[in-house]
Amino acid sequence: MSKMKDKKIRNLFLGLLFDAIGMASYLAPGIGDMLDVFWAPAAGWLMTRMYKGKIGQAAGIVTFIEEIIPGLDVIPTFTIMWIYTYLLSGKKAKKIIDI
Repeated sequence: MSKMKDKKIRNLFLGLLFDAIGMASYLAPGIGDMLDVFWAPAAGWLMTRMYKGKIGQAAGIVTFIEEIIPGLDVIPTFTIMWIYTYLLSGKKAKKIIDI
């Protein structure tokens, strides 16, 4: 497998995991919203580490906002970013960074 394909698959699995973590606040109503205070900045930072450049920074901000606002946790921002990067964008390799 090529290094690019390895990163593509890794980012897909990490994105699905991080989206699942973000949605986990629905498992513990009340407590979950308090945990989002810690998860939101972590998720934003993780997004900027997974995807380089201005697009990664913008996605990090969107991810932070999506996680910090109650009720928006259902939006799979990591998965959406993966789809944008690997299926819709032509600049695949330049946006990836190792975690």
